[in-house]
Amino acid sequence: MASSVEIMNPSSRVLEAAATPVFQPGKLAVEVIQVDHNAVPTPPIPILVAAPKDAGTYPVAMLLHGFCLQNHFYEQVLKHIASFGFIMVAPQFHISIISIGDTDDIAAAAKVTDWLPEGLPLVLPKGVEPELSKLALAGHSRGGHTAFSLVLGHGKTNLKFSALIGLDPVAGTGKSSQLPPKILTYDPSSFDIAMPVLVIGTGLGEEKKNIFFPACAPKDVNHREFYTECKPPCYYFVTKDYGHLDMLDDDAPKFMTCLCKDGNNCKDRMRRSVAGIMVAFLKAVLNDEDGDLRVILKDPGMAPTTLDPIEHRSA
Repeated sequence: MASSVEIMNPSSRVLEAAATPVFQPGKLAVEVIQVDHNAVPTPPIPILVAAPKDAGTYPVAMLLHGFCLQNHFYEQVLKHIASFGFIMVAPQFHISIISIGDTDDIAAAAKVTDWLPEGLPLVLPKGVEPELSKLALAGHSRGGHTAFSLVLGHGKTNLKFSALIGLDPVAGTGKSSQLPPKILTYDPSSFDIAMPVLVIGTGLGEEKKNIFFPACAPKDVNHREFYTECKPPCYYFVTKDYGHLDMLDDDAPKFMTCLCKDGNNCKDRMRRSVAGIMVAFLKAVLNDEDGDLRVILKDPGMAPTTLDPIEHRSA
């Protein structure tokens, strides 16, 4: 079946004044849990979990951090999403300043996924249970490449993912220098991914901070190409006025965040935009509640940041 493409114009506003609540924290209290080698069963690598405190059964989403970053830099985004009834799992990969490939991180992400059925229930608040039949995978920056690579079969897991999210994903430094495994083909809809996909990009990610540092999300290996190669159903949002690391917590080290061009506006708005779009997508895909996602697509001006462009393709 031919796919349809819809490009939303951010300047077109609906008349109603009601706004979707996903861009503000949800109603559930959240507990943040550090899981390390002291846990039984021991996770393959350290993990940060953000989970609702209220008893219940909740879908699960894994978030893979970017190159040379720490999982706790994403704590505000993790807590925001968890407050809407999702258990967020953020592994901590081994950090190396030399990027020679993504094989080790893909393998580690697969091992964490297979740890979830036995290990995750034991570290959650009392009465909280994971619904692993509803499992999403997300990744930021190089972690986006890791997530896409895992879903594309470059790693094996016993669990199946139901949704995939790329947060300003990056696949290398340029078209001719992709990070192994080379997953970009430059053919539209070429990804063999049989699940809904969300890609959130940044407008400033492909701009250089200055003459000394390269762009953190270079053209031809960034969000635009990832989205183009997705099959429908897929969704695409770009935070026009923000940079590659602007979704991180404010206490992320400046010697890291200074490497990428950043926006001049409040970073909290960026975090709430990213987290809110993720919540709307996860609710639509995992819970069959697509109202918030429809509202954002119809009226992107409701988001705390300017979203431009916005596209989605449905089968």
